[in-house]
Amino acid sequence: LPFSFPFLSCPIGRLIIGQNGILSTPAVSCIIRKIKAAGGIILTASHCPGGPGGEFGVKFNVANGGPAPDVVSDKIYQISKTIEEYAICPDLRIDLSRLGRQEFDLENKFKPFRVEIVDPVDIYLNLLRTIFDFHAIKSLLTGPSQLKIRVDAMHGVMGPYVRKVLCDELGAPANSAINCVPLEDFGGQHPDPNLTYATTLLEAMKGGEYGFGAAFDADGDRYMILGQNGFFVSPSDSLAIIAANLPCIPYFRQMGVRGFGRSMPTSMALDR
Repeated sequence: LPFSFPFLSCPIGRLIIGQNGILSTPAVSCIIRKIKAAGGIILTASHCPGGPGGEFGVKFNVANGGPAPDVVSDKIYQISKTIEEYAICPDLRIDLSRLGRQEFDLENKFKPFRVEIVDPVDIYLNLLRTIFDFHAIKSLLTGPSQLKIRVDAMHGVMGPYVRKVLCDELGAPANSAINCVPLEDFGGQHPDPNLTYATTLLEAMKGGEYGFGAAFDADGDRYMILGQNGFFVSPSDSLAIIAANLPCIPYFRQMGVRGFGRSMPTSMALDR
């Protein structure tokens, strides 16, 4: 740090980083759009074993918050082949645990460089409040006919979000959320939210105590939903359920619907 993107005309002068280096992929998209950033970089092992000896990948999201399209990725790759040298700042120390701005003067090699550490959940939580009916959900989780839920963050970045949104904000009991401490190696688990790897959640759901279950992958852009007794809700069905119940979601009541994203997992359930 700092650095230049080959396809931008100037060096990056400001970075926004989640506290302790943690931001989910959807939260990165949210922040990009909120501050009108040029884009966002996500350093991730995805659902593969992470850590110093494990997987490591780089995803780039463009200014609209979405993943870089092929034309952007191809351009980055082509220009990357022309790089002849790069400089590093080995003495630069950034406290990722301290919220707020940190300013750095890099001997006039770059313009003043600012790093801003933000709460990894706060900005995203504020967005969720504008989309969903939090009062109705809280009533469902805490009312007389309380719906018991079980959510597995699989030791990925979603742990802080699950705790703050579902437990602190919406009132679900603390034991509703499991594996919520993000770990470099995911605690030796494979954080791929499916019936093969999310077995802890599946076994808990099979007991019938919980009416809703969910698991997230390591960087928070995929999920699995389970119904009571471990009933698997496919991605196509979960999207179809949302489509069939749009009036229950305040954002769509107000903004309307422009369309649904069809992909391989959405199959024919959306049409039905």
